[in-house]
Amino acid sequence: MRVLIVEDDPELGGLVRDGLRAQRIDATLATSFADGRERAAAGEHDVVILDVRLPGGSGFELCGELRRAGISTPVLMLTALDAVDDRVSGLESGADDYLTKPFAFRELLARLKALARRRPAVVPAQHRITDLEVDLSARTVRRAGKPILLTAKEFALLELFVLHQGRALDRTTITAHVWDDNHDPFANVLDVLVRRLRRKIDDGFEPKLITTLRGAGYRFGP
Repeated sequence: MRVLIVEDDPELGGLVRDGLRAQRIDATLATSFADGRERAAAGEHDVVILDVRLPGGSGFELCGELRRAGISTPVLMLTALDAVDDRVSGLESGADDYLTKPFAFRELLARLKALARRRPAVVPAQHRITDLEVDLSARTVRRAGKPILLTAKEFALLELFVLHQGRALDRTTITAHVWDDNHDPFANVLDVLVRRLRRKIDDGFEPKLITTLRGAGYRFGP
């Protein structure tokens, strides 16, 4: 899971970021309206944690801008305790959920996972990379016209690769997507899974699509 935290309090933002990273969640911190808008507009996150009060604008304004731009990444709004108007304004601006300060980290984590699971499909179901065809909705794979049967874990790995093609994906990000947040990213089961997927979609085909980045993870694409 990739989470963007837009919070102007560096202490709180840092604590949340570090706490999420300890749970093997890829967390990024932005401390201003402009920085948050730029990072959120990239659409590379599964959930955005958005504080109401930010330097340069409000969380309500930022959420509204994202929705008007067609960005449907789930937003969890952080509001003040008992500030009913803030909660209503956040939901009206397009936020998916809210959490009042101060909050328990366990509740934050649970809400993030729930939002990530409910995230609507905003990417095309069908993808073509050279002669590899992947239908994420039908869960079918073909290369050079040849049907390829994948296990559930192999398909989950390929799905992550396809949706992030061209980008370096570290082991933590991969294991959090394919297994769960408690899986050890350094266990060799990930290497075994990558080898299995390689045999099915790369062996006997050109160009090769899965590249190992020594010490960094993997990159997918020609």
